[in-house]
Amino acid sequence: MVDDDPEILRAFTRNLEASGYLVDAASGGSAAVARLAEGRFDAVVSDIAMPGMDGIEFLRRVREQDLDIPVILVTASPSVETAAKAVESGALRYLIKPVDTGTLRSSVERAVQLCRMARLKRQALDLVGEKEKSTGDRMALEVAFERAVRMTWIAYQPIVYWPRREVYGHEALLRSNDPILTTPAALFDAARQLGRVHDLGRLVRKAVTETQHGAPSEGLLFVNVHPLELGDDTLYRDDTPLALMSTRVILEITERESLLSVERLGERIDILRKLGYRIAIDDLGAGYAGLASFAQLEPDIVKLDMALVRNIHREATKRKLVRSMISVFKDMAIMVIAEGVETVSERDALVDMGCEFLQGYLFAKPASPVPRPRW
Repeated sequence: MVDDDPEILRAFTRNLEASGYLVDAASGGSAAVARLAEGRFDAVVSDIAMPGMDGIEFLRRVREQDLDIPVILVTASPSVETAAKAVESGALRYLIKPVDTGTLRSSVERAVQLCRMARLKRQALDLVGEKEKSTGDRMALEVAFERAVRMTWIAYQPIVYWPRREVYGHEALLRSNDPILTTPAALFDAARQLGRVHDLGRLVRKAVTETQHGAPSEGLLFVNVHPLELGDDTLYRDDTPLALMSTRVILEITERESLLSVERLGERIDILRKLGYRIAIDDLGAGYAGLASFAQLEPDIVKLDMALVRNIHREATKRKLVRSMISVFKDMAIMVIAEGVETVSERDALVDMGCEFLQGYLFAKPASPVPRPRW
C-alpha cells in the first residue's frame, strides 16, 4: 500500500487488514520499490500523485522487478489523461478517492486472484519448456523489451555451396540473452506491439555493419528485414553503413508476416535494388505471401523453410513438392537455398533434387565470431 497521505495510508491498511490481508505500508514510491525488492507481494495499491515518484513511474519500477503483480492506481484528481495513462501502462484498476470499503476490498481480492493465476501460468510455461513467455501488460512489455534490446547481439550462420564445399555467404541472426524475449520472433512481436519495429530494425542493421563484433569481413551478408521495416525511410538512404556495402547484402523478407499493409511495395523494392541490394524471400512455404506479393518482390533468392526440409528424405510428398519448386525456380533464374539442414540424409536428399545451396546445424550453428562450417 503506497500513499504519501498518512491518514489515507492508515485507513486503507486497516481496511485490508480487517479482511485478513498482511499489508506493508509505504509513504512513497522509492520506499515501496525497496520493499518490493525484499519480499513477495500479491498486489499493489498506489496513489498516483506523489512527490518524488508518481504512480505511473512507480508502476514502471514495479514491472522491472515483477511482471505479474497487479497494480491498482488511486487518485483524488481524476482526469481522462491520467485514466488513459494508467490503463495504457497496465494498471489493473483506476480508483477515485474517496474509495469506499467494499470497492477497495473487492479490487484487491480480484488482484490477488489474478496474480496467483499469472504465476501459475508462468510455472506451466517453465514446466513445458515454452520459450515464448508472457510479458504481461504494456508496461511490463516495455520494460522487457528495453532489457532485451540491451542484451541483443548478432550471430552468424554460414550458407554453403555444397558441390565445391565452400561458403557462399552468412546470415546475420538477431539474438538476445534476455530470459523472456528469447527469440527474434518474440523481440519483433514485442516491437510491433510497442510501435518499435523501426528502432529494432535499425539496431540490427547497425550491428551487422560493425565488424569488430564478429561480423564476416567478406562474402555475402543475408540480413533479415521485417515487412514493417519497409516503411522506414532510413532503409532507403544511400549513406547508411549498410547501404555503403549494399552490393554484398541480401535483404531477407519473411513469408511469415503479411505484406498487405506495405504501401507501394513494388516501388520500395525497386529503390532497394537501385541502391545495390538483392532480395530474398525467407521461410518460403510457411507464411502469408501470395502470388501478388511474390511478383512485386521479384526475389533473386528464395529460402525454403525448415519445415519443408525436416525429414525430407523420409517423406515422399515433401520430396515431390520441393523437387517441383526447385525446378520452377531454376526456370525463373531464382536461386534456392534450403534452411534447417540438420542431417546428412536431409543434405543428400536435397542435393539429389538439385538444391546445392544449404544452411543449417549440420554445417554450423549460429555463433559469433563467425563459425567455420563442418564439411
